Amino acid sequence: MKKSTPQEGFSFSKLYCSLFGHNYLLSKKVTNHIKEYTCSHCGEQATTNGRGRLEKMTPKLKEINEALATVHAKKVARENSDSPTFQAAS
Repeated sequence: MKKSTPQEGFSFSKLYCSLFGHNYLLSKKVTNHIKEYTCSHCGEQATTNGRGRLEKMTPKLKEINEALATVHAKKVARENSDSPTFQAAS
């Protein structure tokens, strides 16, 4: 008996993206310079690399972005809580 693996079915959205390109929308702002995008048609995810170009999202990049987001959030929280209040000299 032949076992068949389930394959992904035909999708008009993937056909559209292959013909006209992806329509990426911002889905998450990781840091000030690194962002994650999702295609509005097919759902493919991408992120910016070190040079600012879009790169297809991989599990390794997703893990890196999560680590960067936590470090960035801690840095921003520390900067906001440690900001001294200055008073004008009279």
